[in-house]
Amino acid sequence: MSYENTSWLHEYLPDWPASIYVVNDHDAPLTVPKNKGHEAMVYLTHLIDRYDTLASTTVLVHAQRFAWHNDDHDYDALVTLRHLQTPYQVRPNLDVQDLKNVSASGKMAFKDIFRTAFQQMLPGIPVPDVVGVSCCSQFAVSRETVHSRSRKDYVRLREWLLNTELDDGLSGRVFEYTWHIIFGKAAVHCPDAAECYCKVFGLCGLKGCKKDGCNGRYTLPKVATLPSGWPKVGWEGEVRGYRGPPV
Repeated sequence: MSYENTSWLHEYLPDWPASIYVVNDHDAPLTVPKNKGHEAMVYLTHLIDRYDTLASTTVLVHAQRFAWHNDDHDYDALVTLRHLQTPYQVRPNLDVQDLKNVSASGKMAFKDIFRTAFQQMLPGIPVPDVVGVSCCSQFAVSRETVHSRSRKDYVRLREWLLNTELDDGLSGRVFEYTWHIIFGKAAVHCPDAAECYCKVFGLCGLKGCKKDGCNGRYTLPKVATLPSGWPKVGWEGEVRGYRGPPV
């Protein structure tokens, strides 16, 4: 969105070529055909437009520096990106969804929405009963993995997104649960947390690790909106003693 501050990317990661898409400004240097599907429209547009000139690794992230789903004590995307080991493209923060039990509003279960959408998007692939993948549609993907599908496939997926009657939120969620399958992973893609932290972020030898997480690394907040003044101000208005990269 035009109101989001993306200056942190240029300030702290100047060696990373950044493509900033502004979804609500058709006159922006980089934009999308329609603001729909949350980040999915941006990701698909980038993969289509840059298909023949992709970097060896493409990192697809949201505009906000601080967000509840970033795997960092301060929920800081900058810290996670600085630690990112680009040769290994897998994400932690496991989010396993049993589609038989996920509901959306009271009218139609998301499993039914997902089943219909999946059949339209990926015909010929059986619809999974269970999907397991890290949360929130932020990931790194290699050029070779993107090229495992033709450009026409990504055009077709974007056409589905443009034409589906599903709203912005639901269509985006369908892609959130499907990206890893699009890129050839099993429907349940939940590597061991210790392995992920080591191979993805270079944080090896962490203590207190279980299959789904490591003690002290990430705390799921009670609400998805960080408080005003974060990261310097906490949930109760207290001064947090933030010592990370300047905000």
